[in-house]
Amino acid sequence: QVQLVESGGVLVQPGGSLKLSCAASGFTFSSVHMWWYRQAPGEERELVGFISSSGGVSLFLESAKGRFRISRDNTKNTMYLQMKNLKPEDTAVYYCNARLEGTSYWGQGTQVTVSS
Repeated sequence: QVQLVESGGVLVQPGGSLKLSCAASGFTFSSVHMWWYRQAPGEERELVGFISSSGGVSLFLESAKGRFRISRDNTKNTMYLQMKNLKPEDTAVYYCNARLEGTSYWGQGTQVTVSS
């Protein structure tokens, strides 16, 4: 079955860097576009960005531009979110998402907390 497992979320100080991973299984990862979302406490889930099956990236979160980078390794069935210059407002649960034949799949999320 389809599984998405996020990892890498920790407590980090403002200005720090972090790399999140999303390990995928149960489908042909190299053929599927992937998304990163995040949800801050008390807020709705918001789209961070997207990476196509061939590696084309679009960042939708204005505040992430210049600080976040999405990549994927199709040989490892894994997508990444590299974040730098982290700010307290980046505190959220980060989720990866895949859409297969009309069904949207989510991982369990990984908590990123930016605080001194």
